[in-house]
Amino acid sequence: MVRLHVNVDHVATVRQARRERFPCPIEWALGCESAGADGITCHLRKDRRHIQDADVRELRSRIRTLLNLECSLDSEMVALALESGAEAFCLVPETRQEITTEGGLDVRGERARLAQVLPLFAERGGVVSLFIDADREQLAAAADSGAPFVELHTGRYAIARGDERQRELERLQAAASFARSRGLRVNAGHGLDYDNVAPIARLEGVEELNIGYAIVAHALFVGVDAAVAQMRAAIAKATRNSKSSGGIP
Repeated sequence: MVRLHVNVDHVATVRQARRERFPCPIEWALGCESAGADGITCHLRKDRRHIQDADVRELRSRIRTLLNLECSLDSEMVALALESGAEAFCLVPETRQEITTEGGLDVRGERARLAQVLPLFAERGGVVSLFIDADREQLAAAADSGAPFVELHTGRYAIARGDERQRELERLQAAASFARSRGLRVNAGHGLDYDNVAPIARLEGVEELNIGYAIVAHALFVGVDAAVAQMRAAIAKATRNSKSSGGIP
């Protein structure tokens, strides 16, 4: 089954709104693990708007599954990531004004910095993915960079409707196929929720989905156990249906 990594950033967003000690993203992450999450994702931003440095350290020391740390190519953030103890890293673009990550990393434009930092992560044994749009030129550049994974940005698909959504889904499938043909492994995420996750989970070759906001929001009504379990069930149903239909989205 496609793996589910739960992003805990927005639990920290609620905490930071009041600069309180609660709700605790680490305790929430432990609840996600107990409910069946395959891993935990968090994004340490330069402006520390949600996850804090201490959160990353405590997550790594307390969770039992894999910790996937999202960070930018900023030198400070790379240094912190290298010292974090995380097993996986997703390199993302980042601007101060954005509400959430908008668009994929410009791999072609960042060739020089990637050539510097990717060996550093490899030396620490970290598995790196590049968060990029479903763009063939960017995917080719990602393959040339030596990164083992890409995470396809599903934001445009998530906000699209009707025929436009189908077109975005086809773009993502083509991107996943091209990435695999170039030796890349494929994850996906951004904007996925209970209503739109199934077609993405059915995309051939996608190994892992990173989902946060939708699960955190749903948990306000049903609790963390049910929110995670229901997302896992949606992914499992989609992948079962994909196998029975020959993998057609």
